[in-house]
Amino acid sequence: MKLLRLLFIFLSVPLFAQQGGMWIPSLLEGMNETEMKNLGMKMSAKDIYDVNNASLKDAVPHFNGGCTSEVISNQGLLLTNHHCGYSQIQSHSSLENDYLEDGFWALKLEDELPNPGVTATFIVRIEDVTNQVLTGVTAEMPEADKQRKIEENMAQIVQTSPKEAWQENRVRTFYEGNQYMLFVVETFKDIRLVGTPPSSIGKFGSDTDNWMWPRHTGDFALFRIYADKNNRPAEYSEDNVPYTPKHFLPISLDGVAENDFTLVFGFPGTTDEYLPSIAIEQVINTVNPARIAIRDAALTIQDEYMRADPKIKIQYASKFARIANYWKKWKGETLGLTKSNAVGIKKKQEKDLINQINKKGKQKDYGDLLPKFNQYYSEIEPYKLAREYFLEVVLRNVELLRTGYQAYQLKQVYENRGTQSFEDRRDNLVKRLEGHFKNYSKQVDKEVFEALIQIYSEGVNKQFLPDSFQNLNAEKLTNEVYANSALVNYEAAKNLFEGDAETVIEKLNNDPAFKVVEEMATAYFENVAPKYEELNLLISGLQRDYMKALLELSPKDARIFPNANSTLRVTYGKVAGYSPADAIYYEPVTHLEGVMQKYIPGDYEFNVPQKLIDLYEAKDFGPYAENGKMPVNFIGTNHTTGGNSGSPAIDAHGNLIGLNFDRVWEGTMSDYYYDPTLSRNIMVDIRYVLFIVDKYAGATNLIEEMKLVHPKKGKRGKKKKK
Repeated sequence: MKLLRLLFIFLSVPLFAQQGGMWIPSLLEGMNETEMKNLGMKMSAKDIYDVNNASLKDAVPHFNGGCTSEVISNQGLLLTNHHCGYSQIQSHSSLENDYLEDGFWALKLEDELPNPGVTATFIVRIEDVTNQVLTGVTAEMPEADKQRKIEENMAQIVQTSPKEAWQENRVRTFYEGNQYMLFVVETFKDIRLVGTPPSSIGKFGSDTDNWMWPRHTGDFALFRIYADKNNRPAEYSEDNVPYTPKHFLPISLDGVAENDFTLVFGFPGTTDEYLPSIAIEQVINTVNPARIAIRDAALTIQDEYMRADPKIKIQYASKFARIANYWKKWKGETLGLTKSNAVGIKKKQEKDLINQINKKGKQKDYGDLLPKFNQYYSEIEPYKLAREYFLEVVLRNVELLRTGYQAYQLKQVYENRGTQSFEDRRDNLVKRLEGHFKNYSKQVDKEVFEALIQIYSEGVNKQFLPDSFQNLNAEKLTNEVYANSALVNYEAAKNLFEGDAETVIEKLNNDPAFKVVEEMATAYFENVAPKYEELNLLISGLQRDYMKALLELSPKDARIFPNANSTLRVTYGKVAGYSPADAIYYEPVTHLEGVMQKYIPGDYEFNVPQKLIDLYEAKDFGPYAENGKMPVNFIGTNHTTGGNSGSPAIDAHGNLIGLNFDRVWEGTMSDYYYDPTLSRNIMVDIRYVLFIVDKYAGATNLIEEMKLVHPKKGKRGKKKKK
């Protein structure tokens, strides 16, 4: 097999490693366009990104700031993942109308359900503003002064760069501060739920199958973008009309085959591909084990209650899925980093980089990078661990503590900004509490609190704990807090926040849950946060210089892509199976047959709706089957991460062939190290989406909106008559 240089001139990997990377769509011309065409792409770079003409970018909005979506009709019909719309589906659900359990389909526009606060953001144009951002920044400046000047320049660019009145300017950093890009965006704020399969399809396999392959999940949901009568963004109004997009994606009925070209377009969240080996060791040995243990304890308790009580199942469905998602991801990440020998490979790369630094006479500029990395990461480790415990226990997994922390922030606002700011913050908090308590179980949270507060007291370095946590009796503290705190009940909590600022603060100071949070927060912000921030700032500056060294000392054709930062990116590859272990090979496509093989009647994760069983047994697949089988999911070599959920999988001609929703477990380490032999993204076959919408839901009104094509046959698809 031919060999190529990947990223560093010193590391050779198989040819198809060309398929790694998350690339800025405005900079595809040249090397990337050539690579994509070598992989089979029939489009040009301008078909993907063009400022002056409609292009693929105009059909791919950021969904609600955390996922990706794609426009699939000229009436603003929006496709994303079921799990991306999960909280909206849950918010519309009740015991009487359980859309999580039964699904929902709007057969006409007036049936579509509004979702206050949900957004879809399109990229209008991207510009390089590096020189403007770095104006006045010198190498001699202290790191804090550099960052302050950069932030001032960014704010100025955001304020003065041209845009339309309904658009927004955003500046984002790339290559750890070596490049800056301006994004002009427009955000639509009237997004309505159009259709969702039941969770037994959209979440089939649930947490057991999450991050796994083979997969059989119909992870999709349909929304619609609404605009004002001028086709511009507007808040929800009954007078709004379906959005007319600049471009929407035609849908291919031809399916996929091994080695087919795939392009995934979306908004990947965060990656750290260029961390030094000591940082990866810290992830494997210190950070991930702590995170996993905390979430393992919380999930065990929640799962027990959800299986026993249908009401709690609905209340905690979204929360449980959110917590379990990264719990399992971190476990797979650790496995993949270990299996791929990421630490050893990075150490080899670092050794070779030192040789390049010495060879080019760059010791003065870069000679102390790696020694300083070792120093700073060793120093930050106990502070980073304490920070992770605080984030996981106080802010993410114990609801009472999170509510108490919001009250703690309210007190800080009063002390630092005064009465008016306090009242504004208090009013917003009370509004949010109503939604919070709708999905809250005191008994579930009480057990989670007891388990996690014990883990916190044992896992955090004693010098970082409040005095009251020394020799903690977790059971006694839990009983006292949940028996006497007003923050475990909506009416009591609302009463707690009534009155003027001083009255509210006095009541908070006497609340036992608030006391616990304030003690934990005070200990954290006095003993952990300052030193962590100091060291993290030094590490960030060092990472910028390290990135600069890589950019400078690598050859011109080195494939150095910027880390993900929730900006629009292109990643390309091919449909491909993989071998996760000796004597095991996974095919790249799964079918409805596999759903039936996993089917467990009435099971929380593997139940199958009777109608889907009937369609399967009758082989009533419409025009969406291939060789008599109904495709469900497929995998490819596209380099994805969180934020790519809902991203379109696009074929060589620019047509939609699938919907990205996950990665294989062994490849989750691609946030730190992309291994072409293990890294695979998982996609819903678009034909399965169409099959569910058409044959299962009978929502032919939606099928009729779409443009169905046969690119391999060169003709427009025809839907069969019923």
